Amino acid sequence: MNKDVCEDSFPRGIRDGIPICLGYLSVSFAFGIFAVNQGLFPWQALLISMTNVTSAGQLAGVPIITGMLPFVEMALSQLIINLRYALMSISLSQKMGDNVRLLDRFIIAFCNTDEIFAVASGREGTVGRHYMRGLALTPYLGWSSGTILGAVAGNLLPSVVSNALGIAIYGMFIAIVVPVAKRNRAVLACVFVSCGLSVLFAFAPVLNQVSGGFVIIICAVVSSAILAVLRPVESDSSDSNNKEEK
Repeated sequence: MNKDVCEDSFPRGIRDGIPICLGYLSVSFAFGIFAVNQGLFPWQALLISMTNVTSAGQLAGVPIITGMLPFVEMALSQLIINLRYALMSISLSQKMGDNVRLLDRFIIAFCNTDEIFAVASGREGTVGRHYMRGLALTPYLGWSSGTILGAVAGNLLPSVVSNALGIAIYGMFIAIVVPVAKRNRAVLACVFVSCGLSVLFAFAPVLNQVSGGFVIIICAVVSSAILAVLRPVESDSSDSNNKEEK
């Protein structure tokens, strides 16, 4: 057997996806409460999770839906927020085994979240379609189940409790950003620039009339562009050359 080829096992994919599933349950539970608090029905929150599988995109998309904002805002905000998944899918496609067909690639790309990408990329050798189906199925079920549980709980729990739990999803994003920002000053600067722009759009005359969808787009693009110019990421070749010069 070729050592470069991983065991293409559906049950193994299921097992590897269980930790991701458990993590998604809590996050999607918070999203379900958030969606209901924004005015959506539980079945609508579930439908969003089953057809998107993107926490940041869904969080940004719900206010656009409930605010009945233009479709162009939805399209642009989702493009910017979820663009990284296209890059991750291209990278992951290089590890696909020979038995991964075109339809399989579409299914894998649909469920290719940060965590699934990390687990699949960390496997030695190639990954087959049966393993990837198992790896994607468990988190997908966890994400969908947590959403409907949170959405139903949001209707049953007292408003004080549901509002408090709805804030949890914002805490998740803070927990994701803070460790990276502590290690990388460029990321920290990008966070401050984005926060400053967001505050400006919230309180400055005229700018506070811009809808939430476009605010997300502008803050993300402008802050990223500024830091890309001020603190560009050095290539590996330039790093090696600098080491040789030293």
